[in-house]
Amino acid sequence: MSQIQKPRPLSPHIMIYRLRMTMLMSGFHRATGLALYFGMVFLTWWLVAAASGPNAFGWASWFFGSFLGYIVMLGFSWGLIHHAVGGVRHLIWDLGIGLSKEASMRWAIGTIIASVAITILLWLVVLIVA
Repeated sequence: MSQIQKPRPLSPHIMIYRLRMTMLMSGFHRATGLALYFGMVFLTWWLVAAASGPNAFGWASWFFGSFLGYIVMLGFSWGLIHHAVGGVRHLIWDLGIGLSKEASMRWAIGTIIASVAITILLWLVVLIVA
């Protein structure tokens, strides 16, 4: 006796999804994690230069005092803050809070607003003190 097999359901293709803010924030969280990985090279360079003496530290200070150095530090600080705020958002989700579609959208928007605001505040304090 032969059995008739029903066709297996196909998974939805990525082209049918609309880009949502939560999807974008998930991508940013992963990208900032990767950027922090490579940003640690600069932090390590600065620490090794500080331990190596005035000549090596002078080169590192020159780089971080340049326009490119400020851009690197700004990007690194935003990445660190955004990744941390995203981590807090995930911790709150792990507690079972804010999992509805509307709440998750508000959390995603809040993550980007908070990370940009905290980065601006940090850099205002750094530039005022320096």
